[in-house]
Amino acid sequence: MIDARILLLGGGNMGSALLGGWLDNGLDPAKVTVVDPAVGPALQPLLNKGVTHRSVVPDEAFDIVLLAVKPQMMSAAVPPLKAAMQPDTMVVSIAAGTTIAAIEALLGERPVVRAMPNTPALIGRGITGAYGNASTSADNRAAATSLLEASGPVEWVDAEPLIDAITAVSGSGPAYVFHLAECMAKAGAALGLDADLAMRLARHTVAGAGELMIRSDDEPAQLRKNVTSPNGTTQAALDVLMGEERLARLMDEAMRAARDRAAQLAKG
Repeated sequence: MIDARILLLGGGNMGSALLGGWLDNGLDPAKVTVVDPAVGPALQPLLNKGVTHRSVVPDEAFDIVLLAVKPQMMSAAVPPLKAAMQPDTMVVSIAAGTTIAAIEALLGERPVVRAMPNTPALIGRGITGAYGNASTSADNRAAATSLLEASGPVEWVDAEPLIDAITAVSGSGPAYVFHLAECMAKAGAALGLDADLAMRLARHTVAGAGELMIRSDDEPAQLRKNVTSPNGTTQAALDVLMGEERLARLMDEAMRAARDRAAQLAKG
């Protein structure tokens, strides 16, 4: 891990997940201060490891500030951070829908990284999209990557609007997968399975298929073909899902809606 003094604004589930990853990867807990009015169940075990907690922003200088508060809290929670910043302090924000321009308006021009993690970060299996402003140096990017990849891989894009597309694919994506499992379980129950059994089958099938995609060198299309015997049961189901590109068109429509909504939120 990097050798820097870090202020984490927000010790909720996502902030605590990142912090836990930093500590697991060897970050000195004495280097981290968490600012949050309350200490929740996700944060308390990490404070027991030596991380400093403050209910208000301390009048100290930090090298990196990571914003892990809800977007609606930004305007009130962020301005006090000026007391903890040097001119070259880097800001990393995981606040959904909050643009770099909005952060610069609150904290002035400085290195700012806007990042979009997803909820599997809570178990160290997330993926994060990131974009840095013009003040973000190669060293800044390396430091931000080191922090963000504690919960999974980090993918950088070269234009801020692409963060909205990342939101549509991976930021909101876990909900699509959860709904798929819901639908599979409901359909299984309609076929006569016990509802709890159908849900267990759906959960493990989705989780196992995801893990196989991560571990395999094959593309998802090839993995799909590997499972599909000509004129077999899987082919019969795929004829329904893929006929007239039914599922592909639905996913395209859904993710465009998510991307457009993310852009609207960013505009306020």
